[in-house]
Amino acid sequence: MDMITTTEALAAFCANLAKHDFVTVDTEFLRETTYWPELCLIQMAGPEDEGIVDPLAQGLDLKPFYELMADASVIKVFHAARQDIEIVVNRGDLVPHPIFDTQVAAMVLGFGESISYDQLVSRITGAPIDKSSRFTDWSRRPLSDKQLDYALADVTHLRDVYLELDSRLKAENRAHWLLDEMAVLESRETYEMDPADAWKRLKMRVKKPVELCVLQHVAAWREREARARNVPRGRVIKDDAIYEIAQQQPVDSEALSRLRTIPRGWERSQQGATVVEIVNEALETPKEAMPRLPRQKQAPEGAQAAIELLRVLLKLTVEKENVAAKIIATSDDLEAIAIDGEAADVPALKGWRRELFGDRALKLIRGELVLRFIDKKVEAVELG
Repeated sequence: MDMITTTEALAAFCANLAKHDFVTVDTEFLRETTYWPELCLIQMAGPEDEGIVDPLAQGLDLKPFYELMADASVIKVFHAARQDIEIVVNRGDLVPHPIFDTQVAAMVLGFGESISYDQLVSRITGAPIDKSSRFTDWSRRPLSDKQLDYALADVTHLRDVYLELDSRLKAENRAHWLLDEMAVLESRETYEMDPADAWKRLKMRVKKPVELCVLQHVAAWREREARARNVPRGRVIKDDAIYEIAQQQPVDSEALSRLRTIPRGWERSQQGATVVEIVNEALETPKEAMPRLPRQKQAPEGAQAAIELLRVLLKLTVEKENVAAKIIATSDDLEAIAIDGEAADVPALKGWRRELFGDRALKLIRGELVLRFIDKKVEAVELG
């Protein structure tokens, strides 16, 4: 199998794909040693065309590919789209639109939560997926025909999966259920994190405002450094080291060297000196400007029991409607409903989710709906 390695061939391929209503897309990438994913292959297929693009080919301009991703007349079909879209955002400075994620659609149609591509293909088409090339180093050249066949199968089977899922969504009047999820995937904010928010990725192991302040400053520096050097965050400094720096607040290199999570001699490096400066800068923050520790809302008495009842109601809804629980309500949604009731600002109380589950959830916590066990099964019964 020949890969597309020239801009002219890519332009012609994308022009043919753009004639149709949809294109299936997948990428192969590496990111074990980099901050940004290293794009190694692009696989695409339309109703009549299919092919693999080699983004590592010398002189290849991916502009035709990005233009296709931006073409609003062509639906871009992915499976578990987020990482593929992240690559397009970072390299092409655009978010593909419109998007259809078959993993999300499968959840809406009762195929379970986060179903894998090969499982979904098997259940819809019956076609087996050869997994023997799954752990290929996609940056190496040349790739064997077997490896390329494996990569191409990620988009050729996806055509049939998409057409079947789209047909079922329309038949069951559930196409609009995907809109909120696709809006998140099509939002640039989903893929562009402000370094000032990098601390939110970390577990909250700090107990004082000053510790949180230091943690925020160091985490933001690490994020900027990892991006600038294009290395994983842990290559700059480990999470455990950030926690210890936040708790111990070393104000000089000697204090930094005493931390058990800091490699020997690191305190004498430029990075070590920078961290000391950042710690001192954080410590100079006025007391009134110190960040507040995130506080867990205290659940009122009986809230935990209400949450458990809501879980049962959600399970009943999932079984009746044949849809994944994750797509209707999260554990946080259930907790918010149990504590705040109608005032809870959660997806489960909006749109189709409210019609399907939210209204009945509110009735349950108001005592207007009860759960009872009868004939060896649980059922929900409205009162009055």
